[in-house]
Amino acid sequence: MNLAESIEKYLTTEEVARRYRVAPGTVRYWRHIGYLPDGVKRGRRVLYDPKKLDRWDAAQDEGAAA
Repeated sequence: MNLAESIEKYLTTEEVARRYRVAPGTVRYWRHIGYLPDGVKRGRRVLYDPKKLDRWDAAQDEGAAA
């Protein structure tokens, strides 16, 4: 796997915003307050691992069911 392929597995702030149907600024705020799983900084971009977001979603669902 080369660098481009490994980076493509990550989601951008804009893609995460679409996933959760919020504004990109909301995603940046959530990251700032520690609400979302940590992103990976690549240059000026912050990228998110979709597998971590999936696990975070599952944990949020479990918390809502309790």
